[in-house]
Amino acid sequence: MSDFLESASDAAAAGTAITLPAPGRIRAEVWALAWPVIISFALDSVLGLAAMLMVGRLGPDAVGAVGLATQILNAVRAGIAAVGTGTVALVARYIGAGDRDNAEEVLKQSVIFGVLVSTIIALPVIVFAPQLMSLFQVHGQMAEMGARYLQVVMLSEPFQGIFLMCAAALRGAGDTRTPLWIGGIIDVLAIILNYMLIFGKFGAPALGVDGSAIATLIAIAAGGVLFFWALSLEGMVLKFRWHRLWPDFSLGWRILGVGNPAAIEQLIIQFGFIGYVAFIAHYGTAEVAAYFIGVRILAFSFLPGFAFSSASATMVGQGLGAGDPHFARKAGWESTGMAIAMMSAMGLLFAVFAHPIAAMFIDDPKVIYYTVQFMYALAAGQPLMAIDWTISGALRGAGDSKSPLYGSIAGFYGMRLLLTVVIVYFHGSVLLIWWSLIADYVVRSTLKTWRFYGGKWATIQV
Repeated sequence: MSDFLESASDAAAAGTAITLPAPGRIRAEVWALAWPVIISFALDSVLGLAAMLMVGRLGPDAVGAVGLATQILNAVRAGIAAVGTGTVALVARYIGAGDRDNAEEVLKQSVIFGVLVSTIIALPVIVFAPQLMSLFQVHGQMAEMGARYLQVVMLSEPFQGIFLMCAAALRGAGDTRTPLWIGGIIDVLAIILNYMLIFGKFGAPALGVDGSAIATLIAIAAGGVLFFWALSLEGMVLKFRWHRLWPDFSLGWRILGVGNPAAIEQLIIQFGFIGYVAFIAHYGTAEVAAYFIGVRILAFSFLPGFAFSSASATMVGQGLGAGDPHFARKAGWESTGMAIAMMSAMGLLFAVFAHPIAAMFIDDPKVIYYTVQFMYALAAGQPLMAIDWTISGALRGAGDSKSPLYGSIAGFYGMRLLLTVVIVYFHGSVLLIWWSLIADYVVRSTLKTWRFYGGKWATIQV
């Protein structure tokens, strides 16, 4: 941990405002926050890639089933995103102001409400999984496998609520290493269980796609339990008194109030993706499989965006909590510049080696071709995605969650989805649909950069 993060922990414990680092140290402090998140998300991506590699051995229908079910999972988790976004913003503010007691209370309430929200979300999804899969206009084996996968994984949602809320609070407090080591353990466990249960190794039954779902369920449940255990240890930035769990609805609604725009954004965008993928499914199974394989592969190039988004949210929030908006602004710009550099480099790397990487996942020449073409489009969009994600993180860390919402809706619906409808209507190539994402991120990054540059986010009360 850096000197700044250690002093932040000490200041919070003492109840005094933290001493922010000098402007010349901001880049180093951003990196100190970002690198554990990069590794943490890299491990998650390794898990996703490993699972997709294994499922890919079962054929295009299996790949499409898992990919479509995951798309629905991402959409219905928007409610949990609301709690997580509010948690980061409030914890960072309280830590910046040296108010450890309130920071700890936010952590506790975020876990309670995370479990409640995720449970409420999970139940109807489990019941209506087949109907949800039908939204993609897929039928037969792909639809059946996807519905079963969705039902099993949704059983893990209460544990997912614990996992995500604890990670969000600790990152808001400046502790990005605890989520790293817990996530690493869970990812290794999930890879081993996927191998055992998909192919029937080490005496386990060969369950195919169902085995991958069960492996995910067990791993996420273990992650929730591990976080409870870890938060009882000494030496943490925040202590979690898990034996004193009761809901504080006033604080809970405050957390949700800060995070609601982020939840609405996720919900609208993810359900928009359902329509987007449904249009892709109109072209055929190979195109659907290529889309999800490409997303899994390029997930590695997204890692700096996620990491620097998290770092900018933390440092902007702590800067505002300490009463220094100039520091918060500089931290946001520094995070964005670092994200652009890293994501552009990784996107170029994946574009150069697109074909051999795609061939690792499936041996269908048609799927490989479309996967490579999709990877080219995603690689070209990396600089714009870096701006979008990192500036969004900075705005949310300041409590300004509405601006990212408006920017994302304008980009996705006003450009990508609209262009996709036009392309399909005029019987255009699916490759044009791949490239519509560039127009999407041009709009998103422009609007959000304009908002951050204006500076009104520094006056928002959370």
